[in-house]
Amino acid sequence: MQNRNIKISKCLGGGIICHNIFEKIISLENLFSAWREFKKGRTKKKDVLQFELNLEDNIFSLYNELKNKIYCHLNYTSFCIKDPKLRKIHKAIVKDRVLHHAIFRILYPIFDRYFVFDSYSCRNGKGTYEAITQLNKFTKKVSKNNIRNCYVLKCDIKKYFDSIDQEILLNLIRIKIKDESAIWLVERVIKSFPAGLPLGNITSQLFANIYLNELDQFIKHALKQRYYIRYCDDFVVLSENKDFLENLVFKIDNFLENNLKLSLHKGKIIIEKYRQGVDFLGYKSFPNYRILRTKTKKRILDKAKEKLGIESLISYLGILKHCKSRKIKMKLLKSYFSIDKIYKI
Repeated sequence: MQNRNIKISKCLGGGIICHNIFEKIISLENLFSAWREFKKGRTKKKDVLQFELNLEDNIFSLYNELKNKIYCHLNYTSFCIKDPKLRKIHKAIVKDRVLHHAIFRILYPIFDRYFVFDSYSCRNGKGTYEAITQLNKFTKKVSKNNIRNCYVLKCDIKKYFDSIDQEILLNLIRIKIKDESAIWLVERVIKSFPAGLPLGNITSQLFANIYLNELDQFIKHALKQRYYIRYCDDFVVLSENKDFLENLVFKIDNFLENNLKLSLHKGKIIIEKYRQGVDFLGYKSFPNYRILRTKTKKRILDKAKEKLGIESLISYLGILKHCKSRKIKMKLLKSYFSIDKIYKI
């Protein structure tokens, strides 16, 4: 994710002029780097192997299509995964996915510096554990080290990726990027999908953050809420005043509807007292410890019965190391190994 040699200067209206964005995206150096990043973990996939058989020809062909502005994004194939709820994933062909990585490598560092600190999804140095750690820090500050009550407002956006307005998104990108050729290319990718954003594109992760950065800025600066954390379309606001948080819901929902054509999921607006446990991002956090939420625990144990491989086990243990989990670790290890082997670990 480099932004070398991209000249940036201020322009009227609070935007920036980023010179040579299009040229940087479509450069052969960037396209080959995007390929190397894309193929990690996919080296045995049939479509990836086929693309690699004529790698240079395929990359040069993509470069010429982009340079001559005759590039056309092809259709997606779709399939469903359970993670834990059923999600429909849309998969582009390899050539298009390589381009997605090429766009992401150049645009990410430009936009990331405008995001608020407490946005934790799909960003370098951020993630679920960092968001949970920050929640713990915030609760200690709001509760004055657990002396006072601390309430947590939890919300998420209804059908977020499906509901993103493509024209609003493009206008938000235009505010920062004044390179019309780059906008042409970004528009090709965004409008390759009939509505909203497809789950599966790496560019969708960046575009989703650009879109909800408007909400982040509103809550942090217009509403002046210091104790706010967002991960994708899930977010929390903390306060010692429950009534204050209840009044905040209307302002947030009104902003989303009027500015982003989004709405809060009405069945998932919850205000919880922290000392009774807050369910957020797969964990249930208490003042002095955290545990796995019941659904997450059940999902891990169910998956463990399938014995999906040592990589899955390592992943599960990585999730468990951040919470109180001795009993579930033992159950997990028993699913993978014999009792005798467990005692040797």
